[in-house]
Amino acid sequence: MGASGSKARGLWPFASTLGDRDPEAAGSEQSLVWPRGRAVPPFVFTRSGSMFYDEDGDLAHEFYEETIVTKNGQKRAKLRRVHKNQIPQGIVKLDPPNPYGFPRDPL
Repeated sequence: MGASGSKARGLWPFASTLGDRDPEAAGSEQSLVWPRGRAVPPFVFTRSGSMFYDEDGDLAHEFYEETIVTKNGQKRAKLRRVHKNQIPQGIVKLDPPNPYGFPRDPL
């Protein structure tokens, strides 16, 4: 049978292993939760861009150039991906979060 791990006791990162003992002692235990005194917003305002600029200043995920291939006396056009002379986009600012969950009115 498959090993489901149901018999093994799993580790829940937010559960206290100290039981109902001193709550201040539980704060000294290392946990995966941010401390309450630190004000960290739950929003993401920037991200790393996934696109590139080419030498003309165009922005895209991939760039291709057209090459002419002669095969059996016939000319045929093929696209070849360009990997050189591309500059990463860098950090991109995101729109501010909307607490209402629907798109903003573009007025």
